[in-house]
Amino acid sequence: MPKFAANLSMMYPELPFLDRFEAAAEDGFRAVEFLFPYAFSMQELAARLKGNDLQQVLFNAPPGGTDAASIAQAWDKAGDKGTAAVPGREAEFRAGVYLALDYAQALNCPRIHLMAGLIGLGQDREAVRPAYVANLRWAAVEAARQGRDVLIEPINTRDVPRFFLNRQDHAHEIVAEVGAPNLKVQMDLYHCQIVEGDVAAKIRQYLPTGAVGHFQIAGVPDRHEPDLGEVNYPYLFSVIDEVAQASGWNGWIGCEYRPRQAGPGGTSAGLGWLKR
Repeated sequence: MPKFAANLSMMYPELPFLDRFEAAAEDGFRAVEFLFPYAFSMQELAARLKGNDLQQVLFNAPPGGTDAASIAQAWDKAGDKGTAAVPGREAEFRAGVYLALDYAQALNCPRIHLMAGLIGLGQDREAVRPAYVANLRWAAVEAARQGRDVLIEPINTRDVPRFFLNRQDHAHEIVAEVGAPNLKVQMDLYHCQIVEGDVAAKIRQYLPTGAVGHFQIAGVPDRHEPDLGEVNYPYLFSVIDEVAQASGWNGWIGCEYRPRQAGPGGTSAGLGWLKR
């Protein structure tokens, strides 16, 4: 089986955020990811990781602004969902990257997701691509100074309408255009299934290239545990194992799903898929 990281922004919602580290460790996870760390101090988060013998493997750069209130507003239903592909907000994007790199250093996190953001109504996708490429090229250089990878993620437009990046081929074209070895694709199989399907073939196509930095999973269509819905995850895990062994990939799979059982113990009760 691949290596799985608990997504603490979605899993264990029955607990306060800082208590989720211990819960994940008790359930056998050795790594975690989350969306945004910025509402908490670096020192507190680092202590939770160390105290529970957990590795931080991924988090997002701010989707807008750099203070906790602005970040929360940018992520809400009507928010920006990122600034990397938004011309005119380069200074804001760079400030967010610097903040994320500070957290990555404190948490010893090897990779940061840079959210593209939304296309404006009536705006041409190709018209904003140069700004996106330039921002990613700059961020890759800054992250390389600290030995970090930066990731881009195709996201489906059912969940996030007008999101700039939606397809695996588009993401890999951008990575090739930027030409930075530490810029990689965050391959979320939930989004991939909704937008494109043919997921196993895409794993076989892209994982050997070295340009896939991280996987994420959730059941489709409801984003619950990966043992419910239309995707055969045990088969996909075997494909990832096979291709990873052949290509030398040794990354993580983030469990970015909402537990279907609410209330105390709900997340842990839904981990049967992991313990088979």
